[in-house]
Amino acid sequence: SFLRFLVKRFRFISKQSKNKILRKMSTTFALRRLGTMTSSAVRRSANHSPTAYKSCTGIYSGALIGSLDTSHQHQIRFKSTAPADEAEEEVTSHTDAEPRIDNNTPEEVNDYTSDKDKAGTPSPWAVFDAWGAGDRITECLSDGEEAKLSVESVKIPTSPGETTVFNETDILQAYDKLLKRKSSVHFGYPYNLMYNHEELYEFMKYSINNLGDPFIPSNYGVHSRQFECSVIDFFADLWKIDEGDYWGYVTTCGTEGNLHGMLLARECHPDGILYTSKETHYSIFKAARYYRMDAKAIPTLPQGEIDYDILASEIEKNRDRPVIINVNIGTTVKGAVDNLDRILRILKMLNIPRERFHIHCDGALFAMMMPFVEYAPEISFRKPIDSIAVSGHKMLGCPMPCGITLARKEHVKNVEQRIDYLNSVDTTIMGSRNGQAALYLWYSLRKKGLDGITRDVTHCMETAQYLRQKISEAGLTCRLNDLSCTVVLERPMDDRLVKRWQLACEEDIAHVVVMPNVTIQKIDKFVEELVECKNDFGRIKPKRNDSPLNMLGCSSWGGNVVAPVGNFTSE
Repeated sequence: SFLRFLVKRFRFISKQSKNKILRKMSTTFALRRLGTMTSSAVRRSANHSPTAYKSCTGIYSGALIGSLDTSHQHQIRFKSTAPADEAEEEVTSHTDAEPRIDNNTPEEVNDYTSDKDKAGTPSPWAVFDAWGAGDRITECLSDGEEAKLSVESVKIPTSPGETTVFNETDILQAYDKLLKRKSSVHFGYPYNLMYNHEELYEFMKYSINNLGDPFIPSNYGVHSRQFECSVIDFFADLWKIDEGDYWGYVTTCGTEGNLHGMLLARECHPDGILYTSKETHYSIFKAARYYRMDAKAIPTLPQGEIDYDILASEIEKNRDRPVIINVNIGTTVKGAVDNLDRILRILKMLNIPRERFHIHCDGALFAMMMPFVEYAPEISFRKPIDSIAVSGHKMLGCPMPCGITLARKEHVKNVEQRIDYLNSVDTTIMGSRNGQAALYLWYSLRKKGLDGITRDVTHCMETAQYLRQKISEAGLTCRLNDLSCTVVLERPMDDRLVKRWQLACEEDIAHVVVMPNVTIQKIDKFVEELVECKNDFGRIKPKRNDSPLNMLGCSSWGGNVVAPVGNFTSE
């Protein structure tokens, strides 16, 4: 009765009252019950995108959404399909007492210091949950809840007489709270948690498998190829390659995209040498080991870009062998973007013909963002590049790791093999491929649209600048590359703060990757705790003269380490 009354009266109550009621009806069950009493459009009203907002009809959508003051619509933060409440939620602190160490966090923080004899940078997993994406910081687990997630509690019985302490429901409830907690203080890794895919939950009951080539259907009928091809077409248009000239597929992650890109390069140039910066993601060096490729780890500039002069020198020394170059569109730790145009000029200066070089672009995060940044350099197939790999779960957001790889179609012929029992061809790294991922990526792209992605990218870039400013004002070393949303800072001395905010660390530095779910309110809380950490534990000292922290102080970054600006007055 209450719900029926609410639907009828919703349009006549104030926005403030609506927000209060919706907060009380916060459970998914309550919202779904409200939805079933109206039309199908009303059932989706909690999941609309900015595009769907304009066409949404019905009593509920008109009352709840249509009455918003349009002069403030640009201030509303969106998940993939659901608008956030306009009212700012208070960021509550749970650090007054001794900070808790949640159950699934190791007792000590890994140093993440790469072996100096090895190239590449670490990329450990982060805990994922879409419902920690707002401003509120979820409270820590109680001792009883942590006990439910202990090794003994989640153990699977292997003998008939063995008993369990907690049932599955209790364990999963505790795990759900843990994920909410971890997601609400998620700062160190590039995963967009600001989305809502509730409309797709119904499809999780199907075993959707896109086995084989995405463009050649197999005999297996439970697939999402039409959605996968649509996703590939979107990125082909984004990266400006003509219809009929491209091939691609939805991967399990950015690493698989890099493995595929390197495989195509090796097949095109079996005797080629791979050149990439030493700050390249470890998956590129993994590919070189897997495929037995000769590789050169080129030193980097202080900001993280490849050292172009050393690159030119190394190519010159090996002119008798083809050139394979990995171009970083955002390095793992510093978010540095290699200058593709400068690399192409080097190849032209050295008179390397097109048929003697192959360029792969590792764009895990920023190849998805750069096309939406005004005045950014163009990364596209209009230039002589051969493949691009990007992660889908990073900028777009997805409940499972995934990615997209796109390549020139002519190169794929070198790896294609006919598989009779599939009634398809083998062109991908994996055989069975997650059809759910393609569906989720398609849904995110359709719901967000170009305007929605632009909003997300703008938020990330502007909020990263805000974070850099706040950390700098706090008297701590902090840097932000151009064309990046990765804020690099000196590593906090207290490991509990590193754990709490899940900061990614490398030796004496840490970084925050500002994603759509990182808000101003959370940044303010983070900086407040950062200052408390500095006051209580002091500041970290550089590990050595050429340590990452010392590199943050290099004048090539610009900013306050450069000589002060002088005033010039004409006589």
